[in-house]
Amino acid sequence: MIVAYNKLYTSQLGAGLGLVDETKTLLDLWSSSMTINQLHQVALESGRFPNVTARRLRNIVVECFAPRYLVAAGAPAAHLKRLAKTIPTADLTQLMLVFTSRANLILGDFIRQVYWIQYAGGYTQITNADARIFVERAIGNGLTTKHWSESMIQNVSGYLTGCCADYGMLEQGRRTSRRILPFRISPAVATYLVYELHFSGISDNALLIHDDWKLFGLAREDVLEEIKRLSLKGLLIVQAAGDVIRISWKKTDMEALCDVLNQS
Repeated sequence: MIVAYNKLYTSQLGAGLGLVDETKTLLDLWSSSMTINQLHQVALESGRFPNVTARRLRNIVVECFAPRYLVAAGAPAAHLKRLAKTIPTADLTQLMLVFTSRANLILGDFIRQVYWIQYAGGYTQITNADARIFVERAIGNGLTTKHWSESMIQNVSGYLTGCCADYGMLEQGRRTSRRILPFRISPAVATYLVYELHFSGISDNALLIHDDWKLFGLAREDVLEEIKRLSLKGLLIVQAAGDVIRISWKKTDMEALCDVLNQS
């Protein structure tokens, strides 16, 4: 199922941006029987976060890992743990982007409304000033939980571009202007996403216009082309006639799909 998140913007990204390496380590340590507190304790005792204070590690587990991956009875964590040892890190990172954007609506909207608009417009860089304009507009439109201070606006602007850098959309490094990098959804991530949306109860036609695809700059026609490519690989069967599509699904649950992705 797709979890219904708070529709207001928060500053929760400040607890941790992409956290790609930290997430991989926590996935390795996590098991479905653990509570959040137990995961924090196991991580603390593992010795795998030697440069992280106990308080900082707790923030990572409670404010970042849990809202992103332990929703829906831990299904995202279970799937990513299953995939982490076999699929490329770049693919895993794209899946992290999806779950992080769901948990932090401000990030998803920034990517959809700023990153891809700049990308399509031929811009070569995105700056913290661009992010700041987006944040100030959001505050003016009443999209934040409260009116943010000047320092919070500045910080959140940096969080947005920094998170995009962590997920491979912008160049890395501590800077206020970052080069836009080529970014395309991988076949494995497209496969995962189309099946996950399907199993969440979304209809075949509604699936094509889901906001998650827009994180990768894909409009309805682009999603349909991705699905047709998956059909050629035998992962599903798609029939399209005008504005109506019908998909026949080859896998019966996400666990079976993850097994296929692990073998491909």
